[in-house]
Amino acid sequence: MKTIQLSHGGGGEETNDLISDLFYKHFSNEILLKAEDAAILHINETIAFTTDSFTVSPIFFKGGDIGKLAIAGTVNDLAMMGAKPLYLSSSFIIEEGFSFKELERIVITMKNELAKSGAKIVCGDTKVVPKGSLDKIFINTAGIGALKTDGISAHNIQEGDAIIVSRDFGRHGATILAAREGIELDSDLESDCETLWPAVEALINSGIKVNALRDATRGGLAAVLNEWALSSNVCIEVEEEKLPVCDEVQGICEMLGFEAYDFANEGTFILSVSKDDVEKVLDVLKEFDFSSNATYIGSVTNEKPKKVILHSAWGSRRYLELPKGELLPRIC
Repeated sequence: MKTIQLSHGGGGEETNDLISDLFYKHFSNEILLKAEDAAILHINETIAFTTDSFTVSPIFFKGGDIGKLAIAGTVNDLAMMGAKPLYLSSSFIIEEGFSFKELERIVITMKNELAKSGAKIVCGDTKVVPKGSLDKIFINTAGIGALKTDGISAHNIQEGDAIIVSRDFGRHGATILAAREGIELDSDLESDCETLWPAVEALINSGIKVNALRDATRGGLAAVLNEWALSSNVCIEVEEEKLPVCDEVQGICEMLGFEAYDFANEGTFILSVSKDDVEKVLDVLKEFDFSSNATYIGSVTNEKPKKVILHSAWGSRRYLELPKGELLPRIC
């Protein structure tokens, strides 16, 4: 089998071969292999439930591919609510003629990313559409997780909280932009795409009270902070000189006229915690390679409710606005 044909989505022998030889081979678990119309799940805890679709272009990029993005993105949405990822569904919409070798590469990446959280794909679907109907492959995933702590919400941010970012930001957006525009960089810039549950689990186990968590995906840091300010009716004040941005991302921004805090991320999250817990949070996060440069960037005040204020190194300040328009389509 070299390419995906329409018959692979027809429900017959070819479909069964694709499911057995590829998806069952790499996603094998006792629930999936029952091959029922629906997975039967036994969960005795409060659950979180999420879904997402992935259409990123290009589908392979430095630091990941659409498969890694699909797993990490869904697992991270559960983790940001304090939920341990348990079960995922995965549906593939594939263009006729798509390379089987590339599809298998994507599936293997998904299997490897699942191992980081222990989650399982327990049901799925495959559709094949005529050539030209879509661009190569789209993936939809949904996830269920068991809530391990409560009270994490964009509505629970309080005056006096500290705002922490888990790592330098803007890498995913800059990487996709560079790949799409053919920008050759003599650097190791790659997407931050990563499963974040191990760090979140460590924070929960440490006993730290986290008021809010959010992965800074589309709209980046600017979108998260503005959404939080609105949801909790607070002002968030950020020190610009503390914002961690790598030289490569900053260079792309200066070259093309973008701001790093508007760029999407896929392995960076923002926390709101009591100021008393800042050092403890940083110590926990720095145990993980993907959050080793976690940084305390600002505070929650009542200065200008529902606004985000950016303080410059020169003493001036301005509002950090929500990104406007579509900065970069098909980023995830």
